[in-house]
Amino acid sequence: MNFIKLYRVPLLFAILSIAFYISFGYDLERSDFVKLLLLYSALFFSAYLFIEKFKLNFWFLASLGIVFRLVFIAAIPNLSQDFYRFLWDGRLVAQGVSPYLYTPNLSTALEVTMEEQSKLLIEGMGALNASHFSNYPPINQLFFAVAALFSGKSILGSVVFLRVIIILADVGILYFGKKILEKLNLPIKNIFWYFLSPFIIIELSGNLHFEGVMLFFFVWALYLLFNGKWFWAAILIGVSVSVKLIPLLFLPLFLEYSLSKEVSTEPVLIGVERLDRTSLLKFYSVITLTVLITFLPFLSSEFIQNFSSTIALWFQNFEFNASVYYIIRWIGFQIVGWNLITTVGKILPVLVLLFVVGMVFFRKNKTPQQLITAMLFTISFYFLLSTTVHPWYIVTPLLLSVFTKYKFPIVWSFVVVLSYSAYGKDGFDEKLWMVALEYVLAIGVAVWEIFLQTKLKPTRF
Repeated sequence: MNFIKLYRVPLLFAILSIAFYISFGYDLERSDFVKLLLLYSALFFSAYLFIEKFKLNFWFLASLGIVFRLVFIAAIPNLSQDFYRFLWDGRLVAQGVSPYLYTPNLSTALEVTMEEQSKLLIEGMGALNASHFSNYPPINQLFFAVAALFSGKSILGSVVFLRVIIILADVGILYFGKKILEKLNLPIKNIFWYFLSPFIIIELSGNLHFEGVMLFFFVWALYLLFNGKWFWAAILIGVSVSVKLIPLLFLPLFLEYSLSKEVSTEPVLIGVERLDRTSLLKFYSVITLTVLITFLPFLSSEFIQNFSSTIALWFQNFEFNASVYYIIRWIGFQIVGWNLITTVGKILPVLVLLFVVGMVFFRKNKTPQQLITAMLFTISFYFLLSTTVHPWYIVTPLLLSVFTKYKFPIVWSFVVVLSYSAYGKDGFDEKLWMVALEYVLAIGVAVWEIFLQTKLKPTRF
């Protein structure tokens, strides 16, 4: 009774949040944007109250995050069709067939699968997805295959299995994220901007995106690295890359952090270990070897061609919820009269590479917090220049931000929901004014925090 009296208001908001998550997972169509936006806004407001206003203890908030995730346990994802491709790829791998050699829409692929549900999976993933080779790295494929082995032909069984993996990964992020925050002398509550975020719960546990699994291995690796265990950290980073390729962007940033000769006496560095030059070379070698080993079972000339061409599509063919690219596209139409995506898609990655080089040589990354901040700036710049930015991509900058003084990814994780306005009852119709509103708000907060705010507290949100 004392517990109920003490926590009666938070418990009321918890019950309301559970009801909203149930509605989100089991009674929402992606085309109903108004309902989606209202539910999401209410859940975001509740999360803010839990973290900032109620001043609840760690275990209470952690329990809430787990309960909210478990609400989705038997829900079929309703905001993304990607999970159908996960199941398709997993069933191929479970049969010993490489998912990188067949596109689902080919008759030969149907002959390989020999499953009654093949056509259902193809229809579910959509014609565009079915017309391309898989772009999911091997460790990701391993999870898909295990789900296929344990669930047989049950679509719901596979969904539940993958969801459990994703929930466990988020719990791991909570565990190691808390340890990193303690080591850096940052507020523990920061980790709940990830663990209690409705954006994270809906996009990962709800819609089965594996960014959280990638980040679990990466955050674990950072924790080990900051404790001087570079060998195991390197292996985990390699595994992280083999779940999603995103961590490749961060690898150059370890160079300046590791080779810095400056010894800081800041309290946040007490007990933090740093790589020396010899260990750094070994560190990169172990990462490379780990990635190669995970790809080894699939290596062939066909795999290299198919995988690289599929990755290239994200830069030179696909376009969704972009910012800088949409401006360039508009200028291109005004000047030459056609879409310049093929040309621009080759230039933008070069600009990202130059930005990473600048972060290595022209910015101090001498402390763990500076290193993670450099990662945050790098991934944010990459997405600002990308031609395709699906909502769940923002998972990475959101998590990195909890170890820094910047809040703009939290704002971005809220306004990115506006991109779902493109999915109407009459089909796909991207509303550019919604996209503009999203980025004006997100970039506006980022510019204010980075360039205009003069008295940011370095250790608090």
